Amino acid sequence: MTADTLALPTYDDARVVVPAPAAGPGNWAGAASAVLHEGVFWLTWRVRRPLTDGRGVSVVVARSDDGERFEPVVEVRREAFGAESFERPVLVPLPGGGWRLYLSCATPGSKHWWVDSLTAASVEGLPLGERRIVLPGDERTAVKDPVILRGEHGWDMWLCCHPLTETGAEDRMTTRHLTSDDGLRWTDRGEVLVGRPGSWDARGARVTAVLTEEPLSVLYDGRPDAASNWHETTGVARWDGERLVADEALAPIRSPHSDGAFRYAAAVPLPSGETRFYIEAARPDGAHDLVTVVR
Repeated sequence: MTADTLALPTYDDARVVVPAPAAGPGNWAGAASAVLHEGVFWLTWRVRRPLTDGRGVSVVVARSDDGERFEPVVEVRREAFGAESFERPVLVPLPGGGWRLYLSCATPGSKHWWVDSLTAASVEGLPLGERRIVLPGDERTAVKDPVILRGEHGWDMWLCCHPLTETGAEDRMTTRHLTSDDGLRWTDRGEVLVGRPGSWDARGARVTAVLTEEPLSVLYDGRPDAASNWHETTGVARWDGERLVADEALAPIRSPHSDGAFRYAAAVPLPSGETRFYIEAARPDGAHDLVTVVR
């Protein structure tokens, strides 16, 4: 399967579904995940302010009948988790009923992140749901921004990992693959995607969406250097039998505006055979909107 046969998101025809919370750099709506469940689109994203105004302040879960006009249902604040910031959340419908919300949480006063969760019988009940730390990370590794799939053979996660062993270089990132029987206890299957020295993804590579499972092909975020942190662009990688390998023939997909960010893509297969994408994209004033396209 080549890039020509994959449905890929681009900025063309993009429609804003959640505008940035304010104008200017550091004001971002995005880091979203989405699922189509029983005919309803569920979208969850983090609301982010500039560093001086609190960073990732909350996570919102919303619903839509058409995938474009969303009605907020619940909001979770970082204070409830003792977190300094939030990053990518994931909402998953559970077998037999109920919902689980995974949250990427920053440890105050450090570069460490962990993955937490809330489980409840309904989306509305999530803020008061059962809380459980899913992946704590450790003193050497920050963990965040999971991509989670649940299928008939169990659960898969692609997890963004930031090494904390070198002060000032904690922005580096790789992706590891994990599996689970219940979505709470995970087994690490190893590193599957890293950046390529001298390339546009040299500083790191973070899986953001699974496009196809057989064979495995994914979208991922990458950036060339530390200065490009928060301004990642999107590439494609495929499984070669041992790990994910970047498609070197495909230029990174960018926004045409300001810092060029086009990141945290989420992919929702549609009954029509098309795919609806949600992406955090830079706009001319430096803020990031959450946009959608169908391909």
